[in-house]
Amino acid sequence: MLVHQIQTGGDRNFAYVIADEATRSAVAVDPSYTPGEVVRVAQENGLTIVRAFCTHDHHDHTNGNAEFERLSGIRPLLFGETDPETGQAVADDVVFSLGELAVRIVHTPGHTSDSICLHIGDALFTGDTLFVGKVGGTDLSDGARTQYDSLHKKLLTLPDETRIFPGHDVGAEPESTIQHERETNPFLLHSDVESFIDLKRNWAAYKKEHGIE
Repeated sequence: MLVHQIQTGGDRNFAYVIADEATRSAVAVDPSYTPGEVVRVAQENGLTIVRAFCTHDHHDHTNGNAEFERLSGIRPLLFGETDPETGQAVADDVVFSLGELAVRIVHTPGHTSDSICLHIGDALFTGDTLFVGKVGGTDLSDGARTQYDSLHKKLLTLPDETRIFPGHDVGAEPESTIQHERETNPFLLHSDVESFIDLKRNWAAYKKEHGIE
């Protein structure tokens, strides 16, 4: 599997081109701000983009969709939408083929109700659900509780070696693993939802105390 991580602008947004090495078929994720760069990376590496997804319906992840479709002929899909080629809906645990690979949809509501992660091979593309050392923003009530469940009941059940590729370059490194996040991410060190919410409520002070940018 090939993974190209692309800084697109905005708030340090990442887009991705992920490809099956054997067939050179590729999927794009969050081709925002500079969709032409995403298409260029695919073309320069001999890859054919056959499908695209946005991890959630926020402007900083979807603003490039129209231009990306114009350049590639592929419309990025959001949770709940239907792939015109296969007739499959983008829903939890649905699998899309990618050459010899599979793209599994993991619905992870919290940051938004439509947030998804994409599990491909040994990698997870987490959008704004999970960052390196942080998590996506939510309210301090139902959104936070839902996110806590998404993190603990879905993402942390994946193998420790699963690579994490977030939607923004806001951590100390541009990628991580489930094991590293489980052991170091302050939000994942809390074993109950109330302390998770309390950290969200006091995150600015926590960052200052621990020298986190």
